[in-house]
Amino acid sequence: MQKNVLITGAAKRIGAACARLLHSEGYNIFLHYRTSSTEALQLCAELNAIRLNSAKIKAADLLKLSELTALANEAQQAWGGIDVLVNNASAFYPTDVHETTEAQWDELLGSNLKAPFFLASTLADSLAMRQGCIVNIIDIHAERGLKNYAVYSIAKAGLAAMTKILAKELGAAIRVNGVAPGAILWSDHDLSELEKQEILQRVALARKGEPNDIAKAVLFLIKDANYMTGQILTVDGGRSLFC
Repeated sequence: MQKNVLITGAAKRIGAACARLLHSEGYNIFLHYRTSSTEALQLCAELNAIRLNSAKIKAADLLKLSELTALANEAQQAWGGIDVLVNNASAFYPTDVHETTEAQWDELLGSNLKAPFFLASTLADSLAMRQGCIVNIIDIHAERGLKNYAVYSIAKAGLAAMTKILAKELGAAIRVNGVAPGAILWSDHDLSELEKQEILQRVALARKGEPNDIAKAVLFLIKDANYMTGQILTVDGGRSLFC
């Protein structure tokens, strides 16, 4: 049976790497994006050029439950069901504890925690029927927090907890696991060369990872980890050894 995957935040970076790798393994890919329409359309065309009708695309603001539900329903209808949900979409920016706004709280918690929960809930019947799985893209900073990124860290900590509780709630029908990346891509917020080198000095492998390192972990959890649920794989080059 053909396997179908919904990837949120699939237009760029880790999401796009997951889309390309899973597609190369024969999966159909439903690409979600919010604002990166150019990149998403190009990726969809690229995948369909390789295998006709193997990729579809939809824009949605995951903070709005009506759009989230519409995304889930359209993904289920595309090829007759969803086998895998990859919760990758994530707002990421610093917040000052003393100046955090309600809008920032809502965006960071909404994209990183609320949306993954309600997508899992909405797709649960399809996933269970097809003995599917969920993979959440978390962060190594979910455990101890990243300085100056309090709300983001709180949201990712919640996603880590959600991964474990959903594995219990969904039981034998749906496996739920996560991947926690370390230094994979530099932030869109400017980092000096000195700041980058300071980060790499705390990575055992002394180098930055690549998006495909995360995609390979996601593929493993989908394809080969049939006796794993409620687990979070850390892919950080040994960064967490120095926290």
